[in-house]
Amino acid sequence: MSEEILFDCLHAEIVNYCLDSNKENDLATLEYIGFTTGYRLIERLTREVARFKDELETMKFICTDFWTLIYKKQVDNLRTNNHGMYVVQDKSNRFLTRISPGTKQLEHAPKFVAFTCGLVRGALSNLGINSTVTAEVQSIPACKFHIEVNRS
Repeated sequence: MSEEILFDCLHAEIVNYCLDSNKENDLATLEYIGFTTGYRLIERLTREVARFKDELETMKFICTDFWTLIYKKQVDNLRTNNHGMYVVQDKSNRFLTRISPGTKQLEHAPKFVAFTCGLVRGALSNLGINSTVTAEVQSIPACKFHIEVNRS
């Protein structure tokens, strides 16, 4: 329980630091911090796991084991079009549950999910999947993460 509180407080301070520092690319900074963190975390998490046979198996691992490590729960839904586009739905995102629902708060929601976008992108990058991860928040605390695999 105490580690969860520490993680929440650290995330809040990272968001505040990045947004109060008057940088032009505040969200990019948050996403990059998440990227480097996700890259390192997945390395430790998969140390003794057999290689994944395909992209879908990798995505399932991200949505179960990786998500559980970070958020203490699995994602609520994973959808794919089988052409490199995945939608991960979290109906109660940990970082958004602390925000009151409302139009004004909805404007600030991207600040709280940019770190998670980076976490997922970093983890996938370490597993050999180059991707673009974006978040969509239509109502707090639900969030959809759109993952587009870059095939080049």
